[in-house]
Amino acid sequence: MPSLWKRITFSVASLLCVGSVVLSVVALSTERWVTGRILCKTGAEIVNASHPEMDQFMGDINYGLFQGEKTKKCGLGMRRSTIYIFPKLVQTLNGGLHMMVILFLFVAIGFALVSLSFSVYNACKVPYQSIKGRKGLYLWNVIAGMLHALGVLCFLAAMKQHSLTERVANYQENIFVLVVLDDSLDWSFWLGVGSIATHFAACVVVAMSHFKLLRHEVKKPEQPTISAVDLLY
Repeated sequence: MPSLWKRITFSVASLLCVGSVVLSVVALSTERWVTGRILCKTGAEIVNASHPEMDQFMGDINYGLFQGEKTKKCGLGMRRSTIYIFPKLVQTLNGGLHMMVILFLFVAIGFALVSLSFSVYNACKVPYQSIKGRKGLYLWNVIAGMLHALGVLCFLAAMKQHSLTERVANYQENIFVLVVLDDSLDWSFWLGVGSIATHFAACVVVAMSHFKLLRHEVKKPEQPTISAVDLLY
């Protein structure tokens, strides 16, 4: 059996791997990667709206990797619609880049599960020095963290360099043209970033397993020494 300190550190590493998987799954399944405000440019131009009247033509949008929601005002009242990235909308986006984001995150989840299994194994058994031990945990956590980072960077590239929000907002808009006033990264995106942090935190915790707890040794009372002179008295 491993020592108490090793069991604690590897158990904490296991919890961090579980946290990474949970954060990634929640990020993939939610629709708050990006939120923004949109303006119905066509409706505003038809009525020649002035600056105070622009609020009547503003809406909002939020979307994730698979779906989202859009609310627009084009002079006909508020209209809300659901956005589905697959199977058609992805064809109008940079489909390869979008698929790379999803692929990187799914593979990262797989490596996080591998790291979890190794952490649990080392918490129960004497830690190995080979790939089954700390070296393996470093490797799997670094790979998972790097894959998460690549997925996040690909999404940023699609958003900033390929006008992702504008393409999503104007999908199937045959009459009106929607202009994105501003868009920002929301909490679903930051959950993905949090997954990166958990893996590198797990590496730090595994490194701490090298340390040894200080043990306070209780000194035994010294036995009195009896010499031959003492025996004469």
